[in-house]
Amino acid sequence: MSAEETSRFVRLRVELFLEVDDAGAVTKAALERIADDPGMPAEERAHAEGAVTEDTAEALAYLVDPFDLVSEVPGVDLAQASWSSERIDYDPDSPDWDLDDDDGDEDDEEETVG
Repeated sequence: MSAEETSRFVRLRVELFLEVDDAGAVTKAALERIADDPGMPAEERAHAEGAVTEDTAEALAYLVDPFDLVSEVPGVDLAQASWSSERIDYDPDSPDWDLDDDDGDEDDEEETVG
């Protein structure tokens, strides 16, 4: 690709810290989304149901879709997206949680579309 072709692409990084007040509601919503996905093969569905039942972070990964963030933005098409979720020990007062730092941690499980 030429520089002109690649300059059309933009990487948008978003990092969210969510407080889960009702893990059961999150799990239930994820299970409903999985059940409502007609294109998901039975084996993948069984794996997904087990994952979201065991881990609220996995349930959130099934519920949060980066496409939803940009689907209404005029003039852009989502070329590729990845996102991850993990349980964390969060202390908003700690300097370790400076949102301007990019830790570059690639060990998280990631979902990818595109």
